[in-house]
Amino acid sequence: MPQQITEVLTASFADLDARTFHDLLKLRIDVFVVEQHCPYPELDGRDVEPGTRHLWLTDGGAPLAYLRILADPDGVARIGRVVVAPEARGGGQAGRLMTAALDLVGDRPCVLEAQSHLAGFYSRHGFAVSGPEYVEDGIPHTPMRRTARPAPTTPTIDV
Repeated sequence: MPQQITEVLTASFADLDARTFHDLLKLRIDVFVVEQHCPYPELDGRDVEPGTRHLWLTDGGAPLAYLRILADPDGVARIGRVVVAPEARGGGQAGRLMTAALDLVGDRPCVLEAQSHLAGFYSRHGFAVSGPEYVEDGIPHTPMRRTARPAPTTPTIDV
C-alpha cells in the first residue's frame, strides 16, 4: 500500500512536543549514527536555538524525512541534518523538504555541508560548491552555498 504523505510540518523547538522531538532524533540517529556508522555527538545544542526551524514529513505516524534550518550569527541560513528514512527513499521526500526549506529561507543566502555524493541533488536546488571537499566522520563532505536572490526591481521610466 503506498504511503500517504502529509504536508511539510514546521516548528521551532519550543513548539515541538516531547514525542515528536524524540521521533525526529530517532530518525536522525538511526540513519546518521547507526546506518552510516558515524558515532558523533548528534545533540549539538543547535536544535533548541530560537532561530532554528525543524521541518519534517510523516505518513501520519513516525517521521519519514527531516531537516533543520539554523540561523547562523552572520544572518546566513544553514540547512542541515537532511535525512530520509530508508523505506521512504526514492520518493522525492528530500526534494519536497528542500523546496519548503528554501521557501522559508527566502532571499537570504543559505549554506550547507553536503555529503559529497549528494552535491548534485543540492545543485538542483540552486546550491554551488563553495570550498574544497573534506572528510568528516569518515564521510566526504562538500561545502555548498546558495547566494541571496536579488529582490525584484521595478523598472524606472524616464519622463
